[in-house]
Amino acid sequence: MAVKIRLARRGRKRMAIYDVVVADARAPRDGRFIEKIGTYNPNTDPASININNERALKWLLNGAQPTDTVKAMLSYRGVMLKKHLQIGVLKGAIQQEDADKKYEEWLASKEDAITGKVDKLAKAKEEKRAAALAAETAKNEARLEAIRKREEDAKAAAAAEEAPAQEEGGEAADSNEEENNA
Repeated sequence: MAVKIRLARRGRKRMAIYDVVVADARAPRDGRFIEKIGTYNPNTDPASININNERALKWLLNGAQPTDTVKAMLSYRGVMLKKHLQIGVLKGAIQQEDADKKYEEWLASKEDAITGKVDKLAKAKEEKRAAALAAETAKNEARLEAIRKREEDAKAAAAAEEAPAQEEGGEAADSNEEENNA
């Protein structure tokens, strides 16, 4: 029986989430499987990969063949490196302590890279948010300035209308006084 480590799709339309499963190669994609060893969510940034590394390593050492996508994910998580080092230990090319040390060093550097990417994405998101807030503030200031200008223009127009009316009213009052005096 040929055993594959592959993805099984689940989730709603256009929002797929995948299970990483060990299945018979003849079984359908979303059908029967032997064991579920993890999940993969490509909808997050960076993509969430949760795999039981020990179980995946056990299946790889027993001859399970990963698909290309799963192989890339296992390589990203360090399972393929651990398999490579373990085969070297079994052949006597390297000591177990040296293999564990190399794996721990690689794992630490990978964690730093992942943390750096997450921090970079968070910083970019915060900068984008700050830029949007600054643009919105500038737009609101421009609107307030336009409203102030319209109010000033309206006051000036009202004052201009009242000034001729007062002058006409003043002339009429003068003529009334002249008539009363005569």
